[in-house]
Amino acid sequence: MSWNTFGRMLRFTTWGESHGPAIGAVLDGCPPGIALSEADIQPFLDARKPGQNKFTTQRKEPDEVRILSGVFEGKTTGTSLSLLIENKDQRSKDYSEIANTYRPGHADYAYDAKYGFRDYRGGGRSSARETAMRVAAGAVARKIIGDVSILAYVAEIGGDRIDPANFDREEIARNPFWCPDAEAAKRWEALVDEARKAGSSLGAVVECVAEGVPAGWGAPVYAKLDGDLAAGMMSINAVKGVEIGDGFDAARLTGEQNADAMSPGENGPEFAANHAGGIAGGISTGQPVVCRVAFKPTSSILTPVASVDREGKATEVRTKGRHDPCVGIRGTPVVEAMMALVLADHMMLHRAQCG
Repeated sequence: MSWNTFGRMLRFTTWGESHGPAIGAVLDGCPPGIALSEADIQPFLDARKPGQNKFTTQRKEPDEVRILSGVFEGKTTGTSLSLLIENKDQRSKDYSEIANTYRPGHADYAYDAKYGFRDYRGGGRSSARETAMRVAAGAVARKIIGDVSILAYVAEIGGDRIDPANFDREEIARNPFWCPDAEAAKRWEALVDEARKAGSSLGAVVECVAEGVPAGWGAPVYAKLDGDLAAGMMSINAVKGVEIGDGFDAARLTGEQNADAMSPGENGPEFAANHAGGIAGGISTGQPVVCRVAFKPTSSILTPVASVDREGKATEVRTKGRHDPCVGIRGTPVVEAMMALVLADHMMLHRAQCG
């Protein structure tokens, strides 16, 4: 069966295709009495929307959200929230040449194998266009978790990493790469532009940090906070890897190096390090929750790649259309949204069990 819903207490379901008339989300379980309007959601969608600079797809979508239900007199009612965004700039003819051909790296063959047919227009349901609704739902989740702050930024493009010594939070909004390192941003401008002009693409790593998460969110074994974070991040289009805290680097440390030593503090333990990424045993520790998300290079490239058609015959594919040379750039607001949605869900799960 298909599965379009995520979350336990706070559940959101997305619907729609890249080249359909609209995309949408239904968010169920939102607590009542939260002040909410389109103006609370739109800034996050504006950060994700396409066509803002030459380093992203040139598809022009205003991504103006409408709240269709679940809000009365400016506050949530406790009933399901229905959110809608109309598609305005579909160009389906760009995909006519690949109607009967599988694009390597895309979900074309996998969808055809599962359903027996596929929507070839921009990838249909498998398109990253769907992530706009995650961002809209994530904006609501931010209202639920209140004082928890979430910040995501691009830490690496094409194998070129930022220098932590140059980290400047204010710099993230000054460049088109969500990059906290001004020097790295200058390098990336040339790097991404070169890939764009060549019709190629680059991968990226996005790091996300949530501060203000209290100790106690999450549960042992099958409802681990880090497990749900990993599932949420892996559900984002083009994501191929997730790390919590030190992630794979933890496997290269000794037990002494990896231990987050504790000492007494006025408001609970004080930690000497955060190798665990703010989560121990699947439960938040009160430290910042940290995860990193690896985005593969955009599969839509102009370089011919060997493939097969629906009849199994050999062919070559050049994917025309308007595509991101580095999908991880616009994936940054989506990572923030999934962090918010998972945290809000676990906040409500914790309240349901522990009061």
